[in-house]
Amino acid sequence: MVKLTVMYNLPPGADHAEFLKWRTTTHQEENMAMPGLLKTDFYVVKSAWKQEQPTYRYITEAYFPDMATFEKSFFDSEYQSELAKSLERIADPLFLISEEVITQVAA
Repeated sequence: MVKLTVMYNLPPGADHAEFLKWRTTTHQEENMAMPGLLKTDFYVVKSAWKQEQPTYRYITEAYFPDMATFEKSFFDSEYQSELAKSLERIADPLFLISEEVITQVAA
């Protein structure tokens, strides 16, 4: 499994409530339309261990079955064009692409 993790903030003066509305509707639908996507999650960071303030306020995670599927979907020129527009709404994005090594579910 491959996971795309995007950690980010909002630009100064951006409206949190307006952003949440866009992120959980329009942008969520755009994310879910990515070919091969298994699931996507969105989080608002509430605190950070050993930090007074978290470095990032928002996290998006998107899961794909394998690297080939992720790369075909994420690096598609049409998707990249839409992503560029979405990136105008956020600040300080960090994109992490990770590949699963082990998964274990608690009993």
